[in-house]
Amino acid sequence: MPYMELRSITDGRAVCYAPHSHSQWSLGAITKGHSTFLCRGDQHTVTAGTLVVINPNWVHACNPIHDQPWAYLMLYIDTPWLTKLRYEAGLLTEPCWQDISTVTINDPRWYTGYRRMTECLMDAGRALLEKQSMVVEYLTALMCELADQDAEPLARAPRHFQELAAYLRDHSAEDVSLDTLCDHSGYSPGYLVRAFRLHFGLTPHAYLINCRIQRGQQELKRGRPIAEAAHSTGFSDQSHFQRTFKRLVAATPKQYRQSLLNQQIHTADGQ
Repeated sequence: MPYMELRSITDGRAVCYAPHSHSQWSLGAITKGHSTFLCRGDQHTVTAGTLVVINPNWVHACNPIHDQPWAYLMLYIDTPWLTKLRYEAGLLTEPCWQDISTVTINDPRWYTGYRRMTECLMDAGRALLEKQSMVVEYLTALMCELADQDAEPLARAPRHFQELAAYLRDHSAEDVSLDTLCDHSGYSPGYLVRAFRLHFGLTPHAYLINCRIQRGQQELKRGRPIAEAAHSTGFSDQSHFQRTFKRLVAATPKQYRQSLLNQQIHTADGQ
């Protein structure tokens, strides 16, 4: 099931996220305690029994409250796969992603169904077909439930800022300077940084680092050694890559790669 990842955190006090975004659509369950959930500029307090919904590329962060214990399960679904699921279910008029306005779900039925699905995914003794079927069944039902809750899209960034974001994505492995971005856009440094954050939720530098980590995750999924992944994504050394990766992903590259290997082993055992 290469289109999804599942992360289990049993002690959220040890995990602190910087604001970041994912290319995937994410659905998480708070399984113990409570925490703060920052999404699209709004802060929510979420407690055990709450589901959180994060659209692709929405800047967010979830962190402990005054070192109080909390735990969660987070499912990351590849956006093209979920888009196809929604389209084939008749929930989209065209196979293009549409954001969902719901940020938190407090209905116990959906929480219970989520826990049942994730327990199945983490059980090495369950068959692959059973896992795939449960995921499709649950997500199709949830997408139908949320079908009329399309989010108001973020105001489309002006063309120059779209081009700057694309430039940062295309050159994320390079040492891009603010002077270069100003030369490309014609904007002053102060205006460029303020306006970029307004449109994308991150400064140009934070956006570039976020792109590097996303690329790093893809490199590790392809089986690249950590040192090679660090070099190919633009980090000066492996330790810098590891620190930044943990700050945004809440796992070291080694832990992330090992979790992917464990998923592959469980899938093979299930077959």
